[in-house]
Amino acid sequence: MARSKEFEVNEVLDKAIQLFWAQGYEKTSMQDLVEYMGIHRRSIYDTFGDKHALFMKALERYETKQTTQMSLLIDTQKPIKEIIRALFESTIRNEGQPIGCFLVNSGVELGLLDPEVASLVNESYLRTEEFLRNLILEGQQKGEIKADVDPVVISHYLMNAWVGIRTLVKTTTDPQKLTNIMDMTLSVLD
Repeated sequence: MARSKEFEVNEVLDKAIQLFWAQGYEKTSMQDLVEYMGIHRRSIYDTFGDKHALFMKALERYETKQTTQMSLLIDTQKPIKEIIRALFESTIRNEGQPIGCFLVNSGVELGLLDPEVASLVNESYLRTEEFLRNLILEGQQKGEIKADVDPVVISHYLMNAWVGIRTLVKTTTDPQKLTNIMDMTLSVLD
């Protein structure tokens, strides 16, 4: 008779996200994962596969959670500029998470070396650009964002700036600098 799992998969996967996010892929050993996730090495292999497969599942879960967070922002029915600002502010506040963005960190660390990571990161960026483009279009239709800006170009610009802030937050201790960058970036919508 097969043993039942003594852990909830998403809970231990969330722990893997935290560890990979804080340390990166290369610096995280299987022993680190065993200790931090609080499950046996065999359970990791049986449930997730090898370290790379676990890493990919962690990235996928993180990306799904980020997409859900963005959708929840839309559900707030706030003005479009406030929704976009909230995206940027969430990066600056970081609220108890490791510094930066797990997806951006992974793309920087492994994007040129691992086609699977590069593909996942690129697909996520494209979805975020589409999300931003749709917000800009909606803002234009509501008269909240000037009509003469190209939604595609602005979505690329905002995505690039957001990735930049998600990277810069790892190296600066000056929150006002980050806020100034965010304010200047978002001024293109005025």
